[in-house]
Amino acid sequence: MTFSKRGVLAASLTAFALLLTACSAPSGGDAEDDAGATVKLGVVGASDPYWETFVDAAEEEGIDVELVNFDDYNLANPALAAGEIDINQFQHIIYLAQHNNATGDDLQPIGATAIYPLGLYSEQYESVEDIPDGATVAIPSDETNRARALLVLQSAGLITLKDGGTVVSKPDDIDAGKSRVKVQELDAALTATSLGDVAAAVINNDFVEDAGVKFSDAIAQDDPSDPAAFPYINIFVTRADDTENPTYLKLVEIYQNTQEVLDGVYENSGDTAEFVKTPASELQESLAKVQADIK
Repeated sequence: MTFSKRGVLAASLTAFALLLTACSAPSGGDAEDDAGATVKLGVVGASDPYWETFVDAAEEEGIDVELVNFDDYNLANPALAAGEIDINQFQHIIYLAQHNNATGDDLQPIGATAIYPLGLYSEQYESVEDIPDGATVAIPSDETNRARALLVLQSAGLITLKDGGTVVSKPDDIDAGKSRVKVQELDAALTATSLGDVAAAVINNDFVEDAGVKFSDAIAQDDPSDPAAFPYINIFVTRADDTENPTYLKLVEIYQNTQEVLDGVYENSGDTAEFVKTPASELQESLAKVQADIK
């Protein structure tokens, strides 16, 4: 889909091969080199109204931002690593750690945006206590959200993880004898449409509205203020050589300090976003730790 608003690049990119055929964007932290250049910012959900507000706010600061929309999370980091975009903002620290470990890329966070709680939803039951023993609960199957979903179920008292739970927990780590429900893995997009077939489902925030439910309908969720939630901070990400780029750092500042942008993000999240301004150095330390833990 192409958006008429200035600053939104036509269409979602559907194949990484297509990305590789495009002209590579230069990297580097020289402000003079960046002067007058268009910054290509990769996002998931460019049609969300707050992105238009962000583009306008950046323009007022003399920065021309071109949004590049990705329908597939798996394409946004390869595009950045290949130089097809300059910066992206769609992921949390754990997702980035898994990407770097799997590919050998050295992408780094340069600024924080928000933490979004991950929720458990049900069409049949109004509370976790109402879910019967032996019922089936769906969780996202992707590695990043799977572990977090299991931790949500454990904190809700529905399952017990043998090792207490980590950022790499899997269904195999469930202690069936101490758990109330069975867990079924589904593609993240399908958990949103599975509510009629399961007792409850952990649904990624991007798909909550697809399920016809509201964020406030969650019968359980994790706690963004818990220190254990730190790796789930959403971040602006660049290539390692660009972590000191003044233009990219200015974009982080604009996002964090433009009230109209924050108001739009908050509304888009169903009033669940918890904004943070964690220093880049702490984000990078967390990334290194998570990468080591995953290995």
